[in-house]
Amino acid sequence: MMKKRDLKSLYSWAGSIVASSTPKKTEKRAKREQSATSEVESLAQDSHQGSYEKEADGFTVPSDTAVALRMIHGQFPKIDKVSVPPFVLISQVYSIVKDRTLVDRELEVMKQDKDVRVFKLSTGQDDFAIMFFDDYVSQVNAIKSRLDGKHPSEDLVIFDWYINHILPIHMDAGITDFHLESILSGVGHQIQERHISLLIKAGLLVRQLAHERSYWLAIPNIGSLLKSLSQGRKELLSLLNRRQYKEVLLSILEKKKLRMSQLDMRFHVRDLLGSGQLFLSHTPAGILVRIPRD
Repeated sequence: MMKKRDLKSLYSWAGSIVASSTPKKTEKRAKREQSATSEVESLAQDSHQGSYEKEADGFTVPSDTAVALRMIHGQFPKIDKVSVPPFVLISQVYSIVKDRTLVDRELEVMKQDKDVRVFKLSTGQDDFAIMFFDDYVSQVNAIKSRLDGKHPSEDLVIFDWYINHILPIHMDAGITDFHLESILSGVGHQIQERHISLLIKAGLLVRQLAHERSYWLAIPNIGSLLKSLSQGRKELLSLLNRRQYKEVLLSILEKKKLRMSQLDMRFHVRDLLGSGQLFLSHTPAGILVRIPRD
């Protein structure tokens, strides 16, 4: 667990993903670090109690993973015409908190405390999205409201069951027919095929191709962003591969706009850093983003 002073360093490093680190910008960097310190103190007050750990002197701070999640969540790009709450890729958290075992352990605590949900993405074997639990519940309720009047009330009740019985109990990214039936029958509800079909239609369940009658719990309306994620990764790696030394200053890179992705450069850089497809090197000229050398 990081000490209070170490959290400042965490924010200062993570802030370098967005900010240039050339010597000429020392004053701006100092202001950013001061702002980061204030944000840490704010997080200590606002985060859920389940994500907290106490130090001997009585100062209470969020876990390292909770700090990273809230920072990245707050910097999620604003995208027009896409009704998806902000989400964070687990690779992005790994880019800030280097101890992956710690991240996985702290994420598990946050899941059990109903702070977050973790979703399997179709863009890669190791791709998982993290969404704050309340954001996801709000999205489910919005879908239910939108479908009100288009389906019988005895069908729409599945959204209430999903929120009140399935999400609080089932923490895994996938679920089977049998498990759905078991959870709901335990509270006196009988799920029908039409209920499952409605959840699929709403984008809350996606069939697993490898396992019949199994599903991934899903984020509705995320399809266009998954396309952007895949295409943005390719475009950024292609940009670096075309350079002689397969590297570029972060201060230059962050000014570029990706043509094939609705997600911004910062989002993609963090993702590829956390997955090990990019590395940072500190030089007198500034921070270099580079593709690992063979």
